[in-house]
Amino acid sequence: MVKHFILSINPTAKHEWDRCILRDVLSSKRPDIGKLIAEAVGADEGNYLISVNIDVEVLQQEKAPVSEQLQFSFPETSQKPQLREAA
Repeated sequence: MVKHFILSINPTAKHEWDRCILRDVLSSKRPDIGKLIAEAVGADEGNYLISVNIDVEVLQQEKAPVSEQLQFSFPETSQKPQLREAA
């Protein structure tokens, strides 16, 4: 069985689970690896001792866009803001 997935790696992601994401190419859903293995084994109930080989071949790589930092410059003012009392 050959399956294709999209792997997204973001080592600076806020949450641990978002740092390495595997998604289905067509549906973008996260694959249930256990279900995929069960489909390969068959539908018979029972316990199985299995061997799983993972052979990874990078078909295409796209670099993540570099986040742009906006720079703001504020003119320096020598006037202090004047506060008024509310009536």
